[in-house]
Amino acid sequence: MTVFLVELEPVETRYTSQWKQHLPRQMESAGLNVEVITGPEDAPQDTTPGAFLNFSGTNYWKSEQLKKISQMFADGKVKDGDYFLYTDAWNPTVLQLKYMAELLGVKIKIGGMWHAGSYDPADFLGRLIGDAQWVRLAEESMFNVFDHNFFATDFHVDLFLQSFPAVDTNKIFRVGWPMEYMNNLLFDLGSEANKHDMIIFPHRLAPEKQVDIFKDLSESMDDVEFVIAQEQQLTKEEYHDLLATSKIVFSANQQETLGISCFEGALVGTVPLVPDRLSYTEMYDDNFKYPSEWTKDFETYLEHKEELMAKIRHILGNNKALNVSSLADNLSKNFFDGGAIYDIIGK
Repeated sequence: MTVFLVELEPVETRYTSQWKQHLPRQMESAGLNVEVITGPEDAPQDTTPGAFLNFSGTNYWKSEQLKKISQMFADGKVKDGDYFLYTDAWNPTVLQLKYMAELLGVKIKIGGMWHAGSYDPADFLGRLIGDAQWVRLAEESMFNVFDHNFFATDFHVDLFLQSFPAVDTNKIFRVGWPMEYMNNLLFDLGSEANKHDMIIFPHRLAPEKQVDIFKDLSESMDDVEFVIAQEQQLTKEEYHDLLATSKIVFSANQQETLGISCFEGALVGTVPLVPDRLSYTEMYDDNFKYPSEWTKDFETYLEHKEELMAKIRHILGNNKALNVSSLADNLSKNFFDGGAIYDIIGK
């Protein structure tokens, strides 16, 4: 069996560049025979403001992937028993893949990793497109094509099913994301860093991430350094170095189905401070959460601002007392280990 890895475009400032480097190796270490299906090197990489990819560039990327897949079918390289893993399930080329496999009589399996979609009203697809019939039908069609629909959290599964209650739930698999490499990449970095009173905002600058709350906090706590990572033009390595020297990585997100940036913080010994909502509820214990209503929106935040600042100051003064290493171990085991995906593919 060959596992054809249909990869996301590797944006240098995102985890996708690390996936390009590490994911094939991890899958091969699990005993899988992997062939990567990549896109063109000249695809536009600058992310559309507020998004995590380039809205036009991603289609250029996917079109080249479809061209390669079509040629493999034409050349007879795709065999019965082969597997296609889409590292982003929101990829319409899976429909053409299914079309070719069915009409040519090649018995393959297909898996897709869901990150977000229009079914999440706070995601950019939900905000810009909403529940338009075409996008909901497209998402349901892609779900139906996949033999295995992978979700990283129970929250994300429930969110998806709210919009698509009639889908076959036997096709849903709650698994960890394949990021085992992160432990080796970041753990030592945190143990060697000298931390100071710095708070990192690690998210993209989109409305659902509520950066205005972070900016307002910074104006009221001028003895603490507040850093918005995306305003620093850092490489991923430079960002990790900065993260390792901070004491808190902060979220007021209104949209999150997993939360890789807070996991990165935990790995380098930086305390994640997150609202008790979304995927965070199942991932973090009370030591790392604050009540959801404190940052429900900006107006509600102003009502609870003093409480949130007190929470921040408490963590800054007691960050070593929090068991961040235990948190990192738990997150690694339950949410950031691809073993379940590899096992499902290998069956």
